[in-house]
Amino acid sequence: MDNTTAIDAFAALSQATRLETFRLLVRHEPAGLPAGEIARLLEVPHNTLSAHLGVLSRAGLVVSRRHSRSVIYRASLERMQETLSFLVRDCCAGRPELCEPLLRELQPCCPTDEGAPA
Repeated sequence: MDNTTAIDAFAALSQATRLETFRLLVRHEPAGLPAGEIARLLEVPHNTLSAHLGVLSRAGLVVSRRHSRSVIYRASLERMQETLSFLVRDCCAGRPELCEPLLRELQPCCPTDEGAPA
């Protein structure tokens, strides 16, 4: 990731409705939500939400797919991970022990199958 791409991501999230939209979509991973449901949950007019989703999409923070007559939006967790990794790339000047609290906070909230009992 380069500076411009990171700035685009932060600019997209620097508006309240877009930040709320992204956080809502993160909570609804991996299924995502239709645009109408996002608008309803956030109490935002459909045309306003459409503009915000466009900004988030151009920044790579949301992805969409058509499902019947609806468009389903999902958070791009990969882009968010790239953005966060960009911020901490040179964390603590090569002293990883100083970054341990930060890295621990960035661990996924959901367990993976790797650590699950068989």
